[in-house]
Amino acid sequence: MTDLPYVLPLADDRADLAAAGGKGSSLARLAAAGLPVPAGFHVTTAAYEAFLAAAGLAEPVVAAASGAASPEAAERAVADLFDHAGIPEPVAAAVRKAYSALGSPAVAVRSSATAEDLPDLSFAGQQETFLNVQGEAAVLAAVKNCWASLWGARAIAYRDRNGVDPGEISTAVVVQELVPADAAGVLFTVDPVSGAAGRMTIDAAWGLGESVVGGGVTADTVVAARPDGRVVERRTGDKAVMTVRTADGTAEVPVPADRRDRQVLDDGQVAELVGLGEAVERLYGRPMDVEWAWHDGAFFVLQARPITGAGRGPAETWNDSLAGDYLWTSGNLGEAIPDIMTPATWSFVRSFMQGAMRTSSVPGMEAYGRIGGRFYMNLSMAATLAATFGMRRRFAAEAEAVFGRIPPGMEIPLVPISRWKIIRRILPSVIRLAREIRGNIARLPAFCAAAPARCTELRERIAGTADPGALAALWRDEAGPYVMEASFMLEAATRQDPNALTGLRDRLSRLVGPADAAALATGLHSAADGGLASLGPLVGLERLARGEIDQETFAREWGHRGPSEFEVSIPRPAEQPDWVERRLAGLRDAEYDVAALLARQQEAREAAWRRLAERHPDKVRTTRRDVARMTKALRSREIARSEVIRAVWVCRAFVLRAGELTGRGDDLFFLDVEEILSLLGGDEAPLAKVAARRAAYEGYRALPVYPTLIRGRFDPFRWAADPNRRHDVFDEHDQVAAPGGTLRGFPGSAGIVQGPARVVTSLDEGEALRPGEILVTTVTNVGWTPLFPRAAAVVTDVGAPLSHAAIVARELGIPAVVGCGDATARLRTGDLVRVDGEHGTVDIISQPAAPVS
Repeated sequence: MTDLPYVLPLADDRADLAAAGGKGSSLARLAAAGLPVPAGFHVTTAAYEAFLAAAGLAEPVVAAASGAASPEAAERAVADLFDHAGIPEPVAAAVRKAYSALGSPAVAVRSSATAEDLPDLSFAGQQETFLNVQGEAAVLAAVKNCWASLWGARAIAYRDRNGVDPGEISTAVVVQELVPADAAGVLFTVDPVSGAAGRMTIDAAWGLGESVVGGGVTADTVVAARPDGRVVERRTGDKAVMTVRTADGTAEVPVPADRRDRQVLDDGQVAELVGLGEAVERLYGRPMDVEWAWHDGAFFVLQARPITGAGRGPAETWNDSLAGDYLWTSGNLGEAIPDIMTPATWSFVRSFMQGAMRTSSVPGMEAYGRIGGRFYMNLSMAATLAATFGMRRRFAAEAEAVFGRIPPGMEIPLVPISRWKIIRRILPSVIRLAREIRGNIARLPAFCAAAPARCTELRERIAGTADPGALAALWRDEAGPYVMEASFMLEAATRQDPNALTGLRDRLSRLVGPADAAALATGLHSAADGGLASLGPLVGLERLARGEIDQETFAREWGHRGPSEFEVSIPRPAEQPDWVERRLAGLRDAEYDVAALLARQQEAREAAWRRLAERHPDKVRTTRRDVARMTKALRSREIARSEVIRAVWVCRAFVLRAGELTGRGDDLFFLDVEEILSLLGGDEAPLAKVAARRAAYEGYRALPVYPTLIRGRFDPFRWAADPNRRHDVFDEHDQVAAPGGTLRGFPGSAGIVQGPARVVTSLDEGEALRPGEILVTTVTNVGWTPLFPRAAAVVTDVGAPLSHAAIVARELGIPAVVGCGDATARLRTGDLVRVDGEHGTVDIISQPAAPVS
């Protein structure tokens, strides 16, 4: 590397992977072959290494990336190091000279890492691209930002998942003339889902290609036969926006009305583009993903990378939607289990469901399943049971409060099984379970009181077990039965007064109006009465900040609760030393503390009771009784759920110790509990399944979060590859109209707020939430609670009136709209929005010209 120049011409034969990175070496190959590639040059990895050496950053950067508690923390640490380092003058001079030789035009500046655009490691979208950069100073700044993006959170996480050593990577930068594209898009030289080689798939939109690559527009999709390019299928998208050049960079602007529904490419252009794709594929000898642009009557190739995994679905298919035409939802329990589940977690979740929802399934037909590795409830099974016992109308009325809204046009197909067969299969067990549940309700308070100490003792005994056989015996005799007992107790908690949790809000709304109804339904958190478990971590953090408890006490009480608390492969907050510090830092940025929010809501609640007494004095007594019933039922359910999660920590301890005793480490997260027990008994046969399951897990994790509602057979990979996919619902029969205009969900918590949106997909991303911003996310659970005091309002894709976001927001008096379906797809960070928590609507007031970070 010592002889490598800081800059190389675009087609230079020295621009290989080590010198120019994956993207750069590919562009060099295309340019050298005479394909239409925009003119440009490479800022080589030698320039990046010189920058690190001059600032003394080589070791500190790798240490920061390797030693941080999370990819997001690593990104912040490296960014701080880069902010204080300048580009060495020899490197800057070389870049300025090459840019001047190019004619100093507007350019695209693209990162090109040495672990990028490879046959088995795409890295697509993990590093940065800067468009419409002009001027020497701006180009140098963009080059430095590209270097920094090698250490972005997404890139670090991707490399971690793929086993790339952070000390072995480097990056180059490609600087090319910016094609002022009239149209742009992506070409796959084979079917990206099936791998079929006889046809190519093209996505096309107006303007620059960023709107297509970034998913910001519903592009045209064209399927063409090869080699002649004959169009065999067209789907013309409603191209509402396009990316264009501006004086300050790029911006998304509305597409003129006469072009929105017009086809971007005619048949002749499609045939020409297919021919270009053929040439690119011949050059590489394998299927390719090609980014292209059309300007002034000619096509340009902007990038080409091997298609990773075309037609290669996971070796294991974790997809219960393939069983038939059923309606599935990730609402309710899906909020508590939001992650792709490892096989170990799925086996524990199945045991939990067999204990917590014993009357919800028919033998041989479960009321739940996993779709693409995610947890879903089968609403068809629930509706079938309700119909069997003459309660379908009641089910339809109450299901929305529990599972979320079902859009018009989406039916709940029933399971094809006779009514009498269901009755014969489950009626005897229903009668028996009714007696058992009554007994468990009586035992529930004592169980919850003893559970914390009991779980701690079990985890300590598991950690101290030195013999595989003894560990298996401990699980079978004590730990496993205890986990089932915790599930039975949650079942009892949810069944002790089920009518108290449904219907009350509607009755109150009819009596006093939605705003006062929401206020009357609060007051769930009261330390004197045991509190609300969902608020426990937040209240505990505030007590810790005030010095009322120490960190050990907080970890003992609430260290088991987190955003991924059902997933046993993920450490608990108590196992992550900086978890508490990060949450405390977030609370310090909040506009109000929890005590102030609760006090403010108490005033609103007392005022609502006074108004009720003035208007309906004869209704006060019965209303107080109903609210007290609801409060007791919700608190009981929440504390029982908290103790189930504490029991899940016991499951995690068991898998970790089994991995240590067998020497197989985290391989055991890819076995179910019975397979782990077999391995502890000396049978290594289950280990043969680990590689395929790990591959399936990683494959599903790479996909976007699936729709909340899924009807029929759903292929996660085909859905993810569809540029026109919907994020709220999937209907195999396409009977659901697309939403438009105002976003609508459930009134989660009353109040009207206008402010900037902050769209986040993970709790760590949520650390960027600033006071006064509106938190927009897919779903929340107890692990998200510490973010709420910083939010002016909360908007979720998934949820219902009894969901976590709705309950906590009401208790704190923060406006919320839950269950919008596709808020995270339709809103962007920086959008000015108006949230009406009383009516369940979200309106976009204005959108920034450029994305906000």
